[in-house]
Amino acid sequence: MSCGNPHEVDCVEVIRRVDIYLAQDFDEANCVEVRHHLEECRPCLEQFDMYEDVKKLVSRCCGGEVASEDFKTRLRLKLDEARSGLPEQ
Repeated sequence: MSCGNPHEVDCVEVIRRVDIYLAQDFDEANCVEVRHHLEECRPCLEQFDMYEDVKKLVSRCCGGEVASEDFKTRLRLKLDEARSGLPEQ
């Protein structure tokens, strides 16, 4: 996915970082890069919002249970597959 505009950090790289960013596993420099990109790139912000909504839904439905790394990996693959089927914006 790419919005077609040049950014300091490429759209594809930002989307790869979204789940790490949401898990708050980034240092401040990486957080600033992701936040800055999301502020200027609407397609990535929409993807971020979708990831955030899914994370909240899973958390609410699982009552605070922690997902296994295997489950997280499979979920990321499924989300990537779904996203690759969407038209680029």
